[in-house]
Amino acid sequence: MNKLIYSDQIAELVDIGDTVMVGGFLGCGAPETIITKLIDAGIGEFHMITNDTAFPEKGCGRLIANKLVKKLTASHIGTNPETINQMINNELEVELVPQGTLAEKIRAAGAGLGGILTPTGIGTEVENGKRKIEVNNKEFLLEEAIEADVALIKARKADTWGNLAYRLTAQNFNPLMATAAKLVIAEVEEIVEVGELEPDEIVTPHIFVDYIVKSSKRGDRT
Repeated sequence: MNKLIYSDQIAELVDIGDTVMVGGFLGCGAPETIITKLIDAGIGEFHMITNDTAFPEKGCGRLIANKLVKKLTASHIGTNPETINQMINNELEVELVPQGTLAEKIRAAGAGLGGILTPTGIGTEVENGKRKIEVNNKEFLLEEAIEADVALIKARKADTWGNLAYRLTAQNFNPLMATAAKLVIAEVEEIVEVGELEPDEIVTPHIFVDYIVKSSKRGDRT
C-alpha cells in the first residue's frame, strides 16, 4: 500500500480544466513542490478553490501569477496584486466566499452533505442568487457543498500508507480538503514506516490520501 510517488509524476495525475483545491493560509502549509511541478508542466485552466491567493511568489499565488487559473473560489485575495489585476482585466473569474462559510462548504462535501445553512451574508451581496430558508423564525442562506477533482495538500509527516500529521497552524485547510476531493495528493516533509506515527498525531487517515510526494525543499515548516 505504499503511496509514494516521484514529484515528476504529479503532472500525470492532474488534468487541464480540473477543479483543484489547494491547501495553505497565506502560503503557510502550501504544497510548494506540487505547485512547482504543475507550473513546469504548464497544466492549467483550473477552477482553484483555496482560502486565499497568498503572494505572487508564494503558495497557490504562483499558479495565479503563471495564469494557470481561470476561475477562483476564495475568501481573500488582497495580498496578491496579480489576482486583482487578472480579475479587473476579466482574465480571471473570482468568487469570494466568507472564510467560515468556505470551510463549512468543504466540510459538508467531505461529510456527504448537500450543503449548510448559515446566517453569514444575509442582507449583503453574498445572498444574491442564493436560496433563503427560515428556521425558527430566523433566516439562513443555503450554501451548497463544494468538492474538487483533485486536492493538493501539505503535511509535515506521512507514513507509507498515507496517514498524515501536521504542524501547528500549517494544518489550516489541508485536512478538510483531503475529505472533499476525488483524488488527494499530499506533499510531506518526512516519510516514515507504518506504525512510527503516534495514533494521536494522525489527523488525516490514509483512506483519504491517494498519493504522497516528498517535498523537494524545506520551505515553510509544517
